[in-house]
Amino acid sequence: MNIPLVTSRAEGRGLSGQGDEPGQSRRGSLATLKQRNFLFYAISRFAATGAMTLQQAVVAWQVYEISGSAFQLGLLGLVRFAPTLPLGLLGGAVADRFDRRRIVLISQVAPITSSAALLLATAGGSESLPLIYVLVFLMSIGVAFDYPARQALLPAVLRPETFHSGITVAATANSLGFVTGPAVGGLVIALAGVSTAYGAHLALLAVALVSLLLVRAQERDTVRRSVSLEGIKEGVRFVWRNQVLLGCMTLDLFAVVFGAVTALLPIYAEEILDVGPWGYGLLSAALEFGALLMALLLLWLPPIQRAGRALIYSIAFFGIGIIVFGFSRSFPLSLAAYMLVGMADQISVVMRQTIVQLVAPDELRGRVISVNQMFVGTANQMGAVRAGWLAAATSATFAAVSGGMACLVALGLVSAKLPKLGAYNTTSDVERQLAVPQQGSPPAETPVGAAKDRDPAGPPPSRRCA
Repeated sequence: MNIPLVTSRAEGRGLSGQGDEPGQSRRGSLATLKQRNFLFYAISRFAATGAMTLQQAVVAWQVYEISGSAFQLGLLGLVRFAPTLPLGLLGGAVADRFDRRRIVLISQVAPITSSAALLLATAGGSESLPLIYVLVFLMSIGVAFDYPARQALLPAVLRPETFHSGITVAATANSLGFVTGPAVGGLVIALAGVSTAYGAHLALLAVALVSLLLVRAQERDTVRRSVSLEGIKEGVRFVWRNQVLLGCMTLDLFAVVFGAVTALLPIYAEEILDVGPWGYGLLSAALEFGALLMALLLLWLPPIQRAGRALIYSIAFFGIGIIVFGFSRSFPLSLAAYMLVGMADQISVVMRQTIVQLVAPDELRGRVISVNQMFVGTANQMGAVRAGWLAAATSATFAAVSGGMACLVALGLVSAKLPKLGAYNTTSDVERQLAVPQQGSPPAETPVGAAKDRDPAGPPPSRRCA
């Protein structure tokens, strides 16, 4: 059955340009939480994300507290990134072969073990940079398998007709976790110390585990290919042949590599703005608080059809916000600028996740997501390395401002080189997801279908892709 998720009543209206999903009002995206499996999935995703960002904020603070070195903050980013190269694509192939929920559960061994070790070492006064780096490396191995499996699990916990809205709700849960993690981390450090902050990380991981255990994902009807080099290449080729997929991932890569300033936050909090751990916690949370505000707005608005154009606009505001943040010497202005960055970044995240989930066939979904993970991981970690090392060589201000400017240059180059990105419209892919026949269970409990292997940039029926 082909049930279109859009109508023609909003033809040509701005970025959204569409009506509501069937059976849902403009404010009906939260109705997806009435689905039991998706509710527990969202809770688990919120808690896991909050735990991850809390741990990252605490480790960054501890590394700077021990070393007082911007170079070491950059090295920390490099250590986080190192496992992504050899294991990222393998994690996607594993997610397409084995039970995705079980993979996520097993991968939590790494953060639980590492955080417990850091808690004991810090409480006993035996913490050191080599120990921290080894344990961060171990946690990153877990992320290489957790990320593609957790993301690819989403269609299996949603009814097909609510999938588009479910992506936004899941992204909102992510944003809430990103807000909660750094804020809790900074406040707990200020009130009770670093070791207690690691205890808070373990508590959030426990919530994530229990919630995920309550999820009953639907079985996949697609053929599960064995884990192999050829299988991994298949996922890479699929992304390479889709200009929109390649474009959104490439744009995110360069924008975040140049625009990432997270590694500079301890320097801004301690030396430039002089606001200490409380201010560091607020700065860390400002980006994600802005993202959460935008996520809530996106919940109220109908899903955005013109995803490519929205992505380009969001990256432009992202770069502008980074420049303002870099120059600012006012704590309120810095918070406001970093919130703007977060709001722009949230649009980018939702658009990219929407494109990936709609375009990727389920049998390739884990591998396509792992390619996206390679782009995201490379961007975040190399951005941290660039910012930390450039700040050490010059200044934190130069690292931030030059990065924001380079972000805008990269936006112009990618948009010109891959013009189909700006033209992408989600309409035909949404309809195609619902048109795929479902097997093995009633429609209300059937996993979301998959799009064909194709370039998705062609114009959808009855709409101009512009």
